[in-house]
Amino acid sequence: MTDVTQILQQIDQGDSNARTELYPAVYEELRRLAAAKLSHERADHTLSSTALVHEVYLRLVGFDAERRWDSRAQFFSAAAEAMRRILVDHARQRLALKRGGSMKRASGLGDLAGLTADPATLIDLHEAIDRLAETDEQAAEMLKILVFAGLSVAEAGRSMGLSRKVAYRHWDYIRSWFAVHYGTDER
Repeated sequence: MTDVTQILQQIDQGDSNARTELYPAVYEELRRLAAAKLSHERADHTLSSTALVHEVYLRLVGFDAERRWDSRAQFFSAAAEAMRRILVDHARQRLALKRGGSMKRASGLGDLAGLTADPATLIDLHEAIDRLAETDEQAAEMLKILVFAGLSVAEAGRSMGLSRKVAYRHWDYIRSWFAVHYGTDER
């Protein structure tokens, strides 16, 4: 059991000091994940990795948050989801009408391996993940982890408690699903 898992269990048991121990225990990894994600964003992105980490942490462990995690993997999966939502919200704000959002969007989902930092693509990906979740929640969760946490297929599978073989089976399904729904050549 990792330190993070132990701290999460202490929080769950009502230890008031554990919340203050969690932030330093997860900060560096959250910052690394945020920096990796933001490295694919446009150069003039207004969110820094530090700001993204702080926003994610507040959403996950803020004073009104009543969430519980059983493990480090579950916490970082929730962090990847929070990063996704924050970046999508940021992209939506960027595309707002007062900021030129009336321009026509073009889907950039054709190439899963080469997702761009374009806000429209990020929104399209967010919507595609939600649509994928309607048919296969586990595959959607894996896609979130792959894209927003920057893990490899094998690492994402491990974080979800899947064998390498099952993780790659999900990856094959995700690519096929995109080929059917978005006309990609990923099969």
